[in-house]
Amino acid sequence: MKKIYVQEEWCLRCRLCEYVCAFANSGYEDMSAALKDKPINPLINVEENGKISYAVSCRHCDEPSCVKSCISGAISKIDGVIRIDRDKCVGCFTCVLSCPYGAVMAGPGGAAMKCELCINNGVGSPMCVKYCPNRAIILK
Repeated sequence: MKKIYVQEEWCLRCRLCEYVCAFANSGYEDMSAALKDKPINPLINVEENGKISYAVSCRHCDEPSCVKSCISGAISKIDGVIRIDRDKCVGCFTCVLSCPYGAVMAGPGGAAMKCELCINNGVGSPMCVKYCPNRAIILK
């Protein structure tokens, strides 16, 4: 299974990955309608630490602590991709606390959310990788 990797030395802090992620997972076909004057909810987040910046997203761990900690069984690993069934999620956010990378977050509506490699949104490949202008985010 391919995973997203970040080459922080190439990150420009442009946050384009956040915007294309939010758009790809919005359900809208028009980016302006999806994002204009609305709070965005990307499944990837750019973090800054001094002069270093990097995008944080799910690492789809071999031994995922988020799956083990989920009390409702909403998180599962299917074909190497960690997925959240938002209908099963009870909003306890134990998964948020157990993720060592900070890649699981509270989403709108009370369910947890995280990167699922753009599998469930019909895009087919991660938009953050496709649109990163400096190729700081790669899929391998």
